[in-house]
Amino acid sequence: MADIRYDGRVAIVTGAGQGIGRMYALELAARGAKVVVNDLGAARDGAGQDQSAADKVVAEIKAAGGQAVANYDSVATMQGGANIVQTAVDAFGKVDILVNNAGILRDKSFLKMSEQEWDLVISVHLKGAFCVTQPAVKLMKAANYGRIIFTSSTSGIYGNFGQCNYGAAKMGLLGLMNCLKLEVANYNIKVNTVAPTAYSRMTSDIFPANMEEKLKPQFNAPMVLYLASEENSVSGMTFVMGAGWYGRTAVVSGNGVCLGDGHRDITPEEIHAQFNAISGLDQAKPHASGTDIFGYMAPLLGK
Repeated sequence: MADIRYDGRVAIVTGAGQGIGRMYALELAARGAKVVVNDLGAARDGAGQDQSAADKVVAEIKAAGGQAVANYDSVATMQGGANIVQTAVDAFGKVDILVNNAGILRDKSFLKMSEQEWDLVISVHLKGAFCVTQPAVKLMKAANYGRIIFTSSTSGIYGNFGQCNYGAAKMGLLGLMNCLKLEVANYNIKVNTVAPTAYSRMTSDIFPANMEEKLKPQFNAPMVLYLASEENSVSGMTFVMGAGWYGRTAVVSGNGVCLGDGHRDITPEEIHAQFNAISGLDQAKPHASGTDIFGYMAPLLGK
C-alpha cells in the first residue's frame, strides 16, 4: 500500500498550539503538507493570548525539515477567519485542507450557566467553524479540490453532564457538515467530522490521570490524516475515536409507523398505543440528506 502523502498540499489547523491540534499539524507536515498553525494561545476557558503556543509548533515542524507558518487570530470572528485563510494564501498560495480544531470550555450545569458562558463556547466552536470554513471553501471551490474536517464531541452526540453549551455547539457542527457537504459535492470537496477522545488540557480534570498513557492525542491523528487525504472519497460522515479505536457514528431513523391515511386527524392516544414501534430503532439506518425522511412517509404521500 502506497504511503499517504500531502506533497504540494496546504493545510490549516486551528487550535494547533497544543494537544490534539498540535499532533495534526506535526503529522501533516511530516508527510509533506505546508501547514498554517493557528492558535490564539488562550487558556482552556478562552482567556488571554500567547503567541508562543503556535510559534513552538512551527519551530518543531521546521526543525524536522517541514514547512509551516504561525497565525494567532481568533476563529470567532469573520475577520479572524479571513486572516487565517489569508495567511495560508500569502505563505503558500492556496488552501487544500482545513481542520477545524480550535475550542474552549466553560463548563457549568445548565441552571448555573450564564449568557456569556453560553455565547463564548458557541462563538468559538460553531461560529468559529463557519468563520474559517467560508473563506476556505471559496478557494477550494475555485480549485475544484478540498478536504474539510470539523471537530464534534461525544458530549454533543451522546451528552455529558455540565456541558450544555459545549454539547450544543458540537452537535451544531454536524448540522453544518450535513448541509455543507451537499453544497460542495460537485467541487471535489469532502466534508467530514471527527469526535476525538484524548487526555489533554481540555480533559485533564475529566479523565483520571492513569488514562493519560492510553488516551494519547496522537491516537486521533490517523483518522484526521486519512480524511484530509486525496485517498479519502467519503463526505458527510462522523467518526468517533480514542485510544486506538475508530468507528463511525450517525444520526439514524427507525422504520417507525404510518398512522392514518394522510387525511384524517391522528390522536395522541394512537401515538401512545404505537409508541414502542415508533420509538424503536430496529433496522435503523442513516440518511444522505434531510429529504430521505420522506421515504418513510411514502405510503401517506401516495408515492
